[in-house]
Amino acid sequence: MTLSPDEVAGVVDLFGELSPTELARAREELGYRLGEAIPETDVRAAVRAYTLVPYERDGERRIAVGPTAFPVIPDGGEDLPHILDIEPRTPERDALVAAALDRFREASLLALRIERAGACERLVDVSYDIEAWADVSLGAIRERLDAATR
Repeated sequence: MTLSPDEVAGVVDLFGELSPTELARAREELGYRLGEAIPETDVRAAVRAYTLVPYERDGERRIAVGPTAFPVIPDGGEDLPHILDIEPRTPERDALVAAALDRFREASLLALRIERAGACERLVDVSYDIEAWADVSLGAIRERLDAATR
């Protein structure tokens, strides 16, 4: 079974944030409930799409809902907090935003350096989502990305 990035975000959103190990357990439990394994590639796709953002908190890796997410709880997912016995957490907003911005800037510089118009176009769209989500301005880098798509 494959989950969309928004469904993976829906699982994480049930908890606020998860460690990679906790997300793997949630994915396994959900797959068990649905009768089909949910691949790790679904999580990686959600990270690539900026639907999930990995970041560091107190020296530990965490994953939280990112700027492009429209979280949807997948079928069978609503009981995961009770099954896994994980208390909801509030992500550390400043660290989460910093991680998303760092990743966005690195991806933008790489896309510009190797002149990948498709990647630049996708990052232009992501820039708008990040601006709304993080209340930051990415206009200057968006202009450079947009110019590279022409």
